[in-house]
Amino acid sequence: MSVTYTSVLPLSDHTVVRLATLLIAERRRIGTRSGTRALSPWEQAVFVLRWFCDGTPVIRLCRDNNIGKSVGYRYLHEGLAVLAWQAPDLRNALIAAKFAGYDHVIVDGTVIETDRVTVPGPTKGVDLWWSGKIKNHGANVQVVSGPEDGWPLWVSDVRPGREHDTTALRASGAPEVFEEWFADGGQVLGDGGYEAFGTQEGQFAVPFKKPKGGELTAEQKLHNRIHYALRAVGERANALLKVTFRLLRNVTIDPWKIGLVAKASLVILHTEYQRTT
Repeated sequence: MSVTYTSVLPLSDHTVVRLATLLIAERRRIGTRSGTRALSPWEQAVFVLRWFCDGTPVIRLCRDNNIGKSVGYRYLHEGLAVLAWQAPDLRNALIAAKFAGYDHVIVDGTVIETDRVTVPGPTKGVDLWWSGKIKNHGANVQVVSGPEDGWPLWVSDVRPGREHDTTALRASGAPEVFEEWFADGGQVLGDGGYEAFGTQEGQFAVPFKKPKGGELTAEQKLHNRIHYALRAVGERANALLKVTFRLLRNVTIDPWKIGLVAKASLVILHTEYQRTT
């Protein structure tokens, strides 16, 4: 015998309303006839948001809503898509950062775990999604955050976990967009993993690395302490996303869709707190 219980969605009504409104618009766009859906837009919104916040398995969501598995996945991917479409692109995120008065932003990569998938990579014997960073299968997502409290401003499309942060950032097209930000006097701070892009005192700033067989100078050590202090708040962006959305600790759908999941998570976060910068 099954046991039922009551739970509370850890989101405000206005967040559910926004997603339900997007779903209504999508149903109108594709010409869904009235009364042909098993779930109302509100019920579908709650269905999708439970998946994000609690990481509730789709099969359980389907059982709770008395719908079939294939219908549940269709509802889920529909909700995922309409949310991800609302995510800001990097250019707009940087424009907003400029209007917010930020003189620099922080970029940091995160690897989102995924179930084991066997996909041969370009290197023989190395799985495409295997990440040496987390010693597991995962997807690389780049995140740009603000300098005051590490609030996430933008997330990139997904790249396989085997790729280095610099490779993933290049694939996202971010370096070209950053050039416009630099032209306006902005700066980007990154960790040592982005050494290929930056210099210690350039517009894409990275810390000094200890030379092989040598030591950093006092001035270089001071620079690093200041750099670490300014960049450290960027760690909060990834932590905030993964703490708020349990799903981001392990995504079980097609790993190529993890970028959409991350973008949709950003939109939900921005909606819930009613802020973008």
